[in-house]
Amino acid sequence: MTTETRTRTEELTINMGPQHPSTHGVLRLVLTVDGERVVEVVPHIGYLHSSMEKIAEHLTYQQYLPYADRYDYLNAMGNELAYVMAVEKLLGIQPTPRCQYIRVMMAEMNRIASHLVYFGTLGNDVGAISVFLYCFREREALLDLFEAVSGQRMLYHYFRIGGLRNDLPDDFCDGLAQFLDYFPSRIDEYDRLLTKNRIFRSRMEGVGYLSPEDALSFGVTGPCVRGSGVDYDIRRADAYYIYPQLEFDVPVFAEGDAMARHLVRQEEMRQSVRILQQCVEKLPRGEVNVKVPRRIKPDPGETYARVESPRGELGCYLISDGTEKPYRLHWRAPSFHNMQAYPVMCKDAWIADMVAILGSIDIVLADIDR
Repeated sequence: MTTETRTRTEELTINMGPQHPSTHGVLRLVLTVDGERVVEVVPHIGYLHSSMEKIAEHLTYQQYLPYADRYDYLNAMGNELAYVMAVEKLLGIQPTPRCQYIRVMMAEMNRIASHLVYFGTLGNDVGAISVFLYCFREREALLDLFEAVSGQRMLYHYFRIGGLRNDLPDDFCDGLAQFLDYFPSRIDEYDRLLTKNRIFRSRMEGVGYLSPEDALSFGVTGPCVRGSGVDYDIRRADAYYIYPQLEFDVPVFAEGDAMARHLVRQEEMRQSVRILQQCVEKLPRGEVNVKVPRRIKPDPGETYARVESPRGELGCYLISDGTEKPYRLHWRAPSFHNMQAYPVMCKDAWIADMVAILGSIDIVLADIDR
């Protein structure tokens, strides 16, 4: 007679976060686990809520501009771009050709700088600490350029309604061209150091799968949706400014796992280099500002402007009631929509995979909570 021995397991609910840096901000994840296996994950947000959309109703259109930098603070130039585009659409004005080129240059430089933070922090998340120092070496060069043009290294307040605060310094394009000459070799270095590392690949490949159907149903955009095989980029789908005149590819990988999302961002940096090289070569002379009233009072109406941020579709929705202050303002934050798909990505994952999957989404909590 044999006695059957059965192992009895019991599910446990635990907290992951909120703390920096492993949850990439003050994010709380409530996990239901069975041993080391994740049964369910429920994100809890709101720890960084700042009411900055409501604040817009109490400030003039010009006064609100510095607040735009503070949403996705790793893409401050892109936030400013979406906001000024929305206000300019309400006013019915178009920036000058030189201004359009410079705005695109700033947005693409910020895309590279943001992806470098992603690379470094993801490396930290999975134990590859050295790559953080490598990436910040190049990011420092970009911050020097931002400081030269705006006086700031993070929250720039450089764009203006109708143009820019000032034109580029005389030696700016030379400094940018020098960076563009050596940066592709540094991407190759990251590729050897991190992307081709067998331990890193084992942590990323086949982990955090997101199907194209789920990605679209959750409103996922940016590298996360392109990592699931969906060819969607605002710079192509709803092209703005000079993007139709520029040659660049939209990286798409069909695997849908954390590695695919990583590869999209790595290739995007190469494409941003292509865009910036063309901008430096074609940058026209001329004014950077058009005339706008000192007291901006758009006609009553509403508008929506969107750009391709490093995290996806960043949109600014504005309603004007004819006064100096917006009646309503709302941001379409890509990190918020991308985070919705996180529980799906974590289905049947191990606890050790949670941070790697979260890092592959590349969220910014200020962009989620607002």
